[in-house]
Amino acid sequence: MTAARDLELLKSHGAVLEGHFQYASGRHGGHYAEKFRLLEQPGVTVELCAQIAEFARALPTAAEVVAGPATGGIILAYETGRQLGLRAFFAESAEAGGREFRRGFAFSDGQPVLVVDDVLTTGGSIRDALAAVRAGGGEPIAVAVLVDRTNGATDFDGLPFHACLTLEIPSYDAADCPHCEAGEPLTIT
Repeated sequence: MTAARDLELLKSHGAVLEGHFQYASGRHGGHYAEKFRLLEQPGVTVELCAQIAEFARALPTAAEVVAGPATGGIILAYETGRQLGLRAFFAESAEAGGREFRRGFAFSDGQPVLVVDDVLTTGGSIRDALAAVRAGGGEPIAVAVLVDRTNGATDFDGLPFHACLTLEIPSYDAADCPHCEAGEPLTIT
């Protein structure tokens, strides 16, 4: 699919909003990919996770666990894990920052882990999940997302990467935001 077709697919499900948004990263932009408009539709979620499962099956090292950061990553890790016949873990926000696996989720030493997430904007939550996998003794082997807002510009230490949908949506530091300059009302996501 092309970025334009991906954008139309997301818009048709009400998953792309237009306006002036402050993302979780603190950056601003004119579009917001609302992952829950996709995740609330089990058929769409199953179909997109099937793409991720197909990507995972082609990896040179087979995943033994699928893990994702809370909240959207929980649903995706579960469904992708179900399709691959694997366990699904999720990493929660840690009090000291970053993410951690709690609730008894435990990796064996060097266990291969596929990390999944919903929308890639800056990669912060994925990097935190990768660090949590490594801290827990697992070994990340690849990253997959539903929507890549960076249009392939983000690298995760050379790990294989898959995005079901790709968008090119610019984001700005608040000081350089044209939407702020135009006085548009800000929605914090």
